[in-house]
Amino acid sequence: MIRIGVVTFPGTLDDRDALRAVRLAGAEGVPLWHAEADLRGVDAVVLPGGFSYGDYLRAGAIARFAPVMGSIVDAARGGMPVLGICNGFQLLTESHLLPGAMIKNDHRTFICRDQELVVESTKTAWSNGFGANERIVIPLKNQDGQFVADERTLDELEDSGRVVFRYAGWNPNGSRRDIAGITNAAGNVVGLMPHPEHAVEAGFGPDTPAGPRSGLDGLTFFTSVVAWLGRVGSAGSPGSSGSLSSTVPAGTPTSPTPPTSPAAPTPHAQQ
Repeated sequence: MIRIGVVTFPGTLDDRDALRAVRLAGAEGVPLWHAEADLRGVDAVVLPGGFSYGDYLRAGAIARFAPVMGSIVDAARGGMPVLGICNGFQLLTESHLLPGAMIKNDHRTFICRDQELVVESTKTAWSNGFGANERIVIPLKNQDGQFVADERTLDELEDSGRVVFRYAGWNPNGSRRDIAGITNAAGNVVGLMPHPEHAVEAGFGPDTPAGPRSGLDGLTFFTSVVAWLGRVGSAGSPGSSGSLSSTVPAGTPTSPTPPTSPAAPTPHAQQ
């Protein structure tokens, strides 16, 4: 079975939700602890939302130095799929796995709402299950959600097809060019501000024409990576399954590695 790790930092809020989303997608959720460098043989990693280390200094600025992040950065550069959600996206920019930076919303207030997105790229590990230009709705909740970058970087992201999700209808935080999520050149690392793990189960997602709390668009993020990893296992490289680049750096994991140390501590109770 495909194993997907979910990291808990001090201040993480949505690790349990992400683990449930992984299980609903048909994979095994593996808790990973910020203070442990061992990735426990996982095939992919989710950096969930929350306020790691209380967002002191800057969102994600302290968490990037956690022992687990050194292993994740190395694995991501070797081709392992990594999804950063909200605080996880902030962490990916702080770790330089994705370009740009996240700053406070342009209206300077926390926002929580169901947000419509346009799927701009279906060629990543985490978006290949969507249709091109598909419109989806998933929850958004952030205070430091404004994506910024210089014009050259923004042009490079646009020209190379690395904008994965764009805000539709209304830009909720002032992000440049309505960008809600981006990917790296290989398509294995994706970061976005909205929360797909909160739209994976009937009764708990956004309202849709089918009924209240019936939105399940977030589940496709997780089934996408399961499908991607399945193709990696059979074809040997994510490049053959529709990634942005035709090749991926050596070291892409194709099967779980047995754990070499005791299981990580049980994550702290949620508030």
